[in-house]
Amino acid sequence: MFRFIESIKVEEQKAFLLEYHQKRVNDTFKHFKKENPPDLLQIFRNLLHQKNGLFKLRILYDLQGNYNCEIQHYSVPLISDFQLLNGDDLKYCFKYENRQFFTELKSEAKAAEIIIVQNGHITDTSFSNLIFFKNETWFTPSTFLLNGVQRQFLLKNNQIKETRITVENLKTFSHFRIINAMNDMNSGIIYPIEKIINLLG
Repeated sequence: MFRFIESIKVEEQKAFLLEYHQKRVNDTFKHFKKENPPDLLQIFRNLLHQKNGLFKLRILYDLQGNYNCEIQHYSVPLISDFQLLNGDDLKYCFKYENRQFFTELKSEAKAAEIIIVQNGHITDTSFSNLIFFKNETWFTPSTFLLNGVQRQFLLKNNQIKETRITVENLKTFSHFRIINAMNDMNSGIIYPIEKIINLLG
Protein backbone atom coordinates (compact mmCIF):
# COMPACT_ATOMS: atom_id res chain seq x y z
CA MET A 1 0.00 0.00 0.00
CA PHE A 2 1.34 3.43 -0.96
CA ARG A 3 1.65 6.00 1.80
CA PHE A 4 2.40 9.67 1.35
CA ILE A 5 3.66 12.56 3.48
CA GLU A 6 2.82 16.23 3.82
CA SER A 7 5.17 18.35 5.94
CA ILE A 8 3.50 21.63 6.82
CA LYS A 9 5.06 24.71 8.37
CA VAL A 10 3.31 25.89 11.53
CA GLU A 11 4.53 29.14 13.06
CA GLU A 12 2.91 31.19 15.81
CA GLN A 13 -0.07 28.79 15.67
CA LYS A 14 -0.62 29.38 11.95
CA ALA A 15 -0.32 26.71 9.22
CA PHE A 16 1.31 27.93 5.99
CA LEU A 17 0.59 27.11 2.33
CA LEU A 18 -2.27 24.81 3.29
CA GLU A 19 -4.03 25.36 -0.04
CA TYR A 20 -0.92 24.15 -1.90
CA HIS A 21 -0.55 21.12 0.36
CA GLN A 22 -4.24 20.29 -0.01
CA LYS A 23 -4.02 20.53 -3.79
CA ARG A 24 -1.12 18.09 -3.80
CA VAL A 25 -3.09 15.64 -1.67
CA ASN A 26 -6.14 16.06 -3.91
CA ASP A 27 -4.04 15.56 -7.06
CA THR A 28 -2.50 12.41 -5.58
CA PHE A 29 -5.94 10.93 -4.90
CA LYS A 30 -7.13 11.94 -8.37
CA HIS A 31 -4.13 10.35 -10.07
CA PHE A 32 -4.77 7.02 -8.33
CA LYS A 33 -8.53 7.32 -8.97
CA LYS A 34 -9.41 7.51 -5.28
CA GLU A 35 -11.92 9.73 -3.49
CA ASN A 36 -12.26 11.54 -0.16
CA PRO A 37 -8.74 12.87 0.47
CA PRO A 38 -8.03 13.99 4.04
CA ASP A 39 -8.92 17.57 4.90
CA LEU A 40 -5.64 19.13 6.05
CA LEU A 41 -7.21 22.25 7.54
CA GLN A 42 -9.54 20.14 9.67
CA ILE A 43 -6.64 17.95 10.76
CA PHE A 44 -4.72 21.05 11.85
CA ARG A 45 -7.73 22.48 13.68
CA ASN A 46 -8.25 19.20 15.52
CA LEU A 47 -4.72 19.40 16.88
CA LEU A 48 -5.72 22.40 19.01
CA HIS A 49 -2.13 23.58 18.63
CA GLN A 50 -1.57 26.55 20.95
CA LYS A 51 2.21 26.82 21.16
CA ASN A 52 4.19 29.69 19.69
CA GLY A 53 7.38 29.09 17.75
CA LEU A 54 8.28 27.17 14.60
CA PHE A 55 6.94 23.64 14.16
CA LYS A 56 6.71 20.98 11.46
CA LEU A 57 3.37 19.23 11.14
CA ARG A 58 3.97 15.85 9.52
CA ILE A 59 0.89 14.12 8.12
CA LEU A 60 1.24 10.54 6.90
CA TYR A 61 -1.72 9.27 4.86
CA ASP A 62 -2.79 6.48 2.53
CA LEU A 63 -5.23 6.28 -0.37
CA GLN A 64 -8.01 4.88 1.83
CA GLY A 65 -8.16 8.16 3.74
CA ASN A 66 -6.34 6.87 6.83
CA TYR A 67 -3.81 9.22 8.36
CA ASN A 68 -1.77 10.00 11.41
CA CYS A 69 0.15 13.12 12.28
CA GLU A 70 2.74 14.55 14.60
CA ILE A 71 3.96 18.07 15.25
CA GLN A 72 7.49 18.84 16.37
CA HIS A 73 9.71 21.86 16.92
CA TYR A 74 11.72 22.70 13.81
CA SER A 75 15.05 24.42 13.32
CA VAL A 76 16.52 25.41 9.97
CA PRO A 77 19.31 22.98 9.00
CA LEU A 78 22.88 24.11 8.41
CA ILE A 79 24.46 21.83 5.80
CA SER A 80 28.24 21.69 5.65
CA ASP A 81 28.63 20.77 1.97
CA PHE A 82 26.88 19.39 -1.11
CA GLN A 83 27.77 16.96 -3.88
CA LEU A 84 26.40 16.55 -7.39
CA LEU A 85 25.28 12.94 -7.95
CA ASN A 86 23.72 11.30 -10.98
CA GLY A 87 20.16 10.09 -10.52
CA ASP A 88 18.96 9.63 -14.10
CA ASP A 89 16.61 6.77 -13.17
CA LEU A 90 15.09 8.40 -10.10
CA LYS A 91 11.41 9.37 -10.21
CA TYR A 92 9.64 11.18 -7.36
CA CYS A 93 6.57 12.92 -8.76
CA PHE A 94 4.51 12.11 -5.65
CA LYS A 95 5.58 12.71 -2.05
CA TYR A 96 5.91 9.06 -1.06
CA GLU A 97 6.72 7.93 2.46
CA ASN A 98 9.21 5.43 1.02
CA ARG A 99 12.41 7.37 0.35
CA GLN A 100 14.81 4.43 0.23
CA PHE A 101 16.18 5.50 -3.14
CA PHE A 102 17.32 8.82 -1.65
CA THR A 103 18.98 7.00 1.23
CA GLU A 104 20.83 4.70 -1.16
CA LEU A 105 21.94 7.60 -3.33
CA LYS A 106 23.15 9.61 -0.34
CA SER A 107 25.19 6.62 0.84
CA GLU A 108 27.40 7.14 -2.23
CA ALA A 109 28.13 10.77 -1.35
CA LYS A 110 31.17 12.25 0.33
CA ALA A 111 29.23 15.40 1.29
CA ALA A 112 26.49 16.00 3.84
CA GLU A 113 23.80 16.52 1.19
CA ILE A 114 23.36 15.65 -2.48
CA ILE A 115 22.19 17.61 -5.49
CA ILE A 116 20.64 15.18 -7.95
CA VAL A 117 21.60 15.51 -11.62
CA GLN A 118 19.48 14.02 -14.40
CA ASN A 119 20.78 14.03 -17.97
CA GLY A 120 23.20 16.81 -17.05
CA HIS A 121 20.46 19.00 -15.54
CA ILE A 122 20.18 20.13 -11.92
CA THR A 123 17.04 18.93 -10.11
CA ASP A 124 16.65 18.83 -6.30
CA THR A 125 18.41 17.81 -3.12
CA SER A 126 17.22 14.69 -1.31
CA PHE A 127 14.62 16.74 0.58
CA SER A 128 14.14 20.10 -1.10
CA ASN A 129 13.95 22.15 -4.25
CA LEU A 130 16.77 24.58 -5.02
CA ILE A 131 17.18 28.19 -6.06
CA PHE A 132 20.34 29.81 -7.44
CA PHE A 133 21.40 33.46 -7.44
CA LYS A 134 22.66 35.45 -10.43
CA ASN A 135 22.30 39.09 -11.55
CA GLU A 136 20.28 40.06 -8.47
CA THR A 137 17.69 37.34 -9.21
CA TRP A 138 16.92 33.94 -7.73
CA PHE A 139 16.34 31.15 -10.26
CA THR A 140 14.98 27.63 -9.83
CA PRO A 141 15.78 24.78 -12.22
CA SER A 142 13.12 24.08 -14.84
CA THR A 143 14.02 20.44 -14.23
CA PHE A 144 12.91 19.08 -10.86
CA LEU A 145 11.91 15.82 -9.22
CA LEU A 146 9.00 17.19 -7.22
CA ASN A 147 7.29 20.52 -7.84
CA GLY A 148 7.24 21.52 -4.20
CA VAL A 149 4.67 23.79 -2.58
CA GLN A 150 7.20 26.51 -1.74
CA ARG A 151 8.55 26.44 -5.28
CA GLN A 152 5.03 26.83 -6.69
CA PHE A 153 4.26 29.68 -4.29
CA LEU A 154 7.45 31.62 -5.04
CA LEU A 155 7.00 31.24 -8.80
CA LYS A 156 3.36 32.33 -8.64
CA ASN A 157 4.32 35.41 -6.64
CA ASN A 158 7.25 36.29 -8.93
CA GLN A 159 9.84 35.96 -6.17
CA ILE A 160 11.88 33.51 -8.22
CA LYS A 161 12.19 32.66 -11.91
CA GLU A 162 12.49 29.33 -13.67
CA THR A 163 15.44 28.62 -15.96
CA ARG A 164 17.58 25.84 -17.40
CA ILE A 165 20.37 25.00 -14.96
CA THR A 166 22.95 22.39 -15.89
CA VAL A 167 26.17 21.01 -14.50
CA GLU A 168 27.98 23.07 -17.14
CA ASN A 169 26.43 26.46 -16.33
CA LEU A 170 26.12 25.99 -12.58
CA LYS A 171 29.24 28.01 -11.81
CA THR A 172 27.70 31.10 -13.44
CA PHE A 173 25.59 31.38 -10.27
CA SER A 174 27.18 32.80 -7.14
CA HIS A 175 24.97 31.38 -4.37
CA PHE A 176 22.18 28.91 -3.77
CA ARG A 177 19.70 27.90 -1.10
CA ILE A 178 17.27 25.10 -0.33
CA ILE A 179 13.53 25.76 -0.41
CA ASN A 180 10.68 23.58 0.82
CA ALA A 181 7.56 23.93 2.92
CA MET A 182 9.70 24.69 5.97
CA ASN A 183 12.26 26.94 4.29
CA ASP A 184 11.08 30.05 2.45
CA MET A 185 12.79 33.21 1.18
CA ASN A 186 12.97 34.61 4.71
CA SER A 187 14.60 31.60 6.32
CA GLY A 188 17.34 29.13 5.61
CA ILE A 189 21.01 29.52 4.83
CA ILE A 190 22.42 31.15 1.69
CA TYR A 191 25.32 29.00 0.51
CA PRO A 192 28.17 30.09 -1.77
CA ILE A 193 28.25 27.98 -4.93
CA GLU A 194 31.63 26.62 -3.80
CA LYS A 195 29.84 24.59 -1.12
CA ILE A 196 29.24 22.09 -3.95
CA ILE A 197 32.43 20.05 -3.61
CA ASN A 198 32.53 18.65 -7.17
CA LEU A 199 31.55 21.80 -9.03
CA LEU A 200 32.91 21.78 -12.58
CA GLY A 201 35.57 24.34 -13.51
